[in-house]
Amino acid sequence: MSLSGWVCVVTGASRGIGRGIALQLSEAGATVYITGRQEKTLKQTAAEVTERGGKGVPVICDSTKAEDIKALFERIKQEQDGRLDILVNNAYAGVQDIFDNMGKKFWETDPSIWDSINNTGLRGHYFFSVYGSRLMVAQGHGFIVTVSSMGGLHYLFNVAYGVGKAACDRLAADMAVELKSRGVTSISLWPGPVQTELVSQLIIQKDAPQGLNPKYKDVFANGETTELSGKCIVSLANDKNLMSLTGKVLMTCDLARRYGIKDVDGRDVTDFTSLKFLLTQVPYLSWLSAVIPSFLRLPRFVLTLANGRF
Repeated sequence: MSLSGWVCVVTGASRGIGRGIALQLSEAGATVYITGRQEKTLKQTAAEVTERGGKGVPVICDSTKAEDIKALFERIKQEQDGRLDILVNNAYAGVQDIFDNMGKKFWETDPSIWDSINNTGLRGHYFFSVYGSRLMVAQGHGFIVTVSSMGGLHYLFNVAYGVGKAACDRLAADMAVELKSRGVTSISLWPGPVQTELVSQLIIQKDAPQGLNPKYKDVFANGETTELSGKCIVSLANDKNLMSLTGKVLMTCDLARRYGIKDVDGRDVTDFTSLKFLLTQVPYLSWLSAVIPSFLRLPRFVLTLANGRF
């Protein structure tokens, strides 16, 4: 119960990565305010979160509505005497539209997909961060995690997705500059492919959508559980040198290696920067992976050469 007494907010936590993060924070003893738009699902998740040992507090909150976000933090200020230790910007609303438009170029897609992808998943993060930071700065400490992805480094899915993820990384980095002197840490977290409920429904359990690289099915089938990101965040929160990481992009596979983390199902975490893994993704070089040590890793920029392979 290393986070006993801590107060956390996880946005978009009804399911998927947000739910997994909330479960792990609660398992560490925290009180976790979880946001979402569907009351039934939200209450069910809150009950599961509470069962882990901490406390799940469901809050119906639309991440596209500034008044909902402001009201959430006013509630926390009142109920927790202004305490807020961790904010996880995770809410995202564009997955279905991404898969519905897979294979289309940006000029062939209705431009409204920009709002579908980036209203909740970028604008919302900024609003949550503003109100969350006000509480954290006032108390002199705090930890903001913005969930992003490798799409911020190289092309993945579509233009709007990549621009949004790159902006999330920049949001975390620039907030870190202004927050560091106030004792608040801000990082961007890149999970690997994650077996969320929606991904399982759209990719793993049936044929890959038209326009999607068939390799994605195998990649996601062997992907991380939704709780691995939560385990990484708990480990970061307990790191006495956390501030040294502020402003950085952190990959779950790097954090798993740093803190000796295995996934909740006992599996080792795939290292997407290892030369061994990268060689398995190139058909005519995959045979080399059998003789390459797993500890050999390449700089992160090399992932750009994959051009959306992962």
